Amino acid sequence: MNRLSVLLASSLLVLCFLGGFRPSPNAKPIVLAYVGGFRGLVDTDRIEGEKITHINYAFVDIKANRAWLHNLTTDTTNFRKLNTLKRRNPDLKILISIGGWAWSENFSDAVLTDTSRAAFAASAVDIVRQYDLDGIDIDWEYPGMKGEDNVFRPEDKENFTLLFKALREGLNGLATQTRKSYLVTTALPGFEGIFTHTNMAEVHPYLDFINVMSYDFYTGGPTAGHHTNLYPSGKVANESSGDRAVQLYRQAGVPAEKLVLGIAFYGRAWRLQTPDPEAHPRTIQKVERGGGYTFIKDSLLTNPAYRRYWDRRAKAPYLYGAENQIFFSFDDEQSVRAKCRYVKKKGLAGVMFWEYFSDPKGYLLSEIDRQF
Repeated sequence: MNRLSVLLASSLLVLCFLGGFRPSPNAKPIVLAYVGGFRGLVDTDRIEGEKITHINYAFVDIKANRAWLHNLTTDTTNFRKLNTLKRRNPDLKILISIGGWAWSENFSDAVLTDTSRAAFAASAVDIVRQYDLDGIDIDWEYPGMKGEDNVFRPEDKENFTLLFKALREGLNGLATQTRKSYLVTTALPGFEGIFTHTNMAEVHPYLDFINVMSYDFYTGGPTAGHHTNLYPSGKVANESSGDRAVQLYRQAGVPAEKLVLGIAFYGRAWRLQTPDPEAHPRTIQKVERGGGYTFIKDSLLTNPAYRRYWDRRAKAPYLYGAENQIFFSFDDEQSVRAKCRYVKKKGLAGVMFWEYFSDPKGYLLSEIDRQF
């Protein structure tokens, strides 16, 4: 290799380190699976690694302002087994996802000062280095806002940006040692309030992509509705949807090619107060158990006690049981096709889903694979 070729190759490597991984324009769209290691040992033999591009290992906890493996023996075994999936798919990327709904309570403290941020970032990078992983995903629920039991404060808005700056710098430093590029990503909700407490125009340059949690639009009540619809139904004022979430991120300054649209591999269910599932508002009596899509498809869609409906405007299915007045909202193959086509039409980065083992028979993943 001549001197000019060496210089060009070196320059390209430096650009990759500074900007993070960038897929080529003709690359397959991202198909990212959240895999729940918090439940225990992951059965990697049941993961179709050739159908996905990224796995986010959920979750890594935070303790004493450091990224912390909650169950060291289980987590490290899972990392080793997940890395073996690269034998079938060498391009597969494995990331740690830090936080989540239950383990976000300590984010605000961990990133409050320059010193704590540096220590937190270094601890997260060290997990990536030690277990030969490919990047870091942050699932902070939520900066500047109440989640489950999280500490939150006004300073979170600025510190959210500085967190990703520290992570990017830390992984760039690791890249100079290993000569490979690393990913920095985040999972963020699809509701409007998050933009009051973040500055996405400043955040996204440090990120490779953003996993938009375009699900859980309805959770505890007092009404029920589509929890993972692509478009508004037109029957609810200011209704959340995947498309609305994408528009909000675009308006906040995030390029379309950095947005990954969320798919729910699970359903939510409610017992309605009235016997008409199409009457609005759908006021509930109580929250019911929803279940994963394999259960919904095999046990409910085949059950004559439940009728499937399709909301043409929202591009969303739902089930209703007239006898028990239970309303189920979920993604199915038809809504997944609509979401994948939307991703291609809008030039988004791809799709992600929570959570892999909610559909162990792979009905929805197979549909994603057919579309991409």
